[in-house]
Amino acid sequence: MLINQDFSVDRTKYIGGSDIGAILGLSRFRSPLEVWQEKTGKETKKVDSLPLRFGSFAEEFVANEYSHATGLELLHDESAFIHPEHPMFSAHIDRLVLGKGIGSAPSKILECKTANPFAMHDWGEVGSDEVPLPYLCQVAWYQAITKIEGADLAVLFGNSDFRIYEIARDKALEALIIQKALHFWNVYVLKDLPPPPQSQADYQSLFNKGDSSKSIEAQAETLELTKRLQLLNGQIEVREKEISLIKQNIMSQMGEAETLHYQGKVLATWKAPKPSFRIDSKRLELEHPELAMNYRTPVQNSRRLVIKQIS
Repeated sequence: MLINQDFSVDRTKYIGGSDIGAILGLSRFRSPLEVWQEKTGKETKKVDSLPLRFGSFAEEFVANEYSHATGLELLHDESAFIHPEHPMFSAHIDRLVLGKGIGSAPSKILECKTANPFAMHDWGEVGSDEVPLPYLCQVAWYQAITKIEGADLAVLFGNSDFRIYEIARDKALEALIIQKALHFWNVYVLKDLPPPPQSQADYQSLFNKGDSSKSIEAQAETLELTKRLQLLNGQIEVREKEISLIKQNIMSQMGEAETLHYQGKVLATWKAPKPSFRIDSKRLELEHPELAMNYRTPVQNSRRLVIKQIS
């Protein structure tokens, strides 16, 4: 089923293709907890970065390159597909590949990606379905919702390597993904219960405010963990000192030289970066306290975990 609407403002009502990799714990950029926070309205911050903006900008170029390489006509329809049995599951397709003949139905899904050339080891042979698992699951999600059998994933590495991967429909994978998404929606979103945190950032986000009136007794296992943590921190300090001594040795050899060579190859550089400018807030407060007061804003710092030494 297709719906016409501004899909971007309704992200809290649906699980989409960009969510499924995170829900499955496969994403390097988002955790299941972050998706849960978005779907329950607890955190609606817009995910923004240069790679994401470039990927969005380059989508049209990648689609055009696909059309040029294959000779196939594409349809750019910004409507959202909705799963026939689960109306909270949606698919926002990059492009639909039209079949031959006037008025023919879409024959394939086209997903457009850009990728770092240094990540090529995550991809298999051109024309295969050996693509990073989050992308494979995203395509399977779209096929499960649209029931379109074929899918191509077009990817541009850097600005010189364009590839097309072919992904056949895998109904077993689709069923597994739908099952996981249903569990996430019914157990976590509808019941407003957070999924298990998977990182320190998740814990900071979930328990961002402390209660000074609360104190708990540690378990014996936790005591051993704190001792282990202190041991590891001690080892880090030793390594950091060793690293510092090595750097000092190299700096003493270089002196005023900015480049260190060995048999024609650059071993190290020691250069000053380009000058940057910042506001001298202390001087501003001293010389213009009334002006500085107008621009003060409270900053909520994250909770800081400090492990105490127990003798």
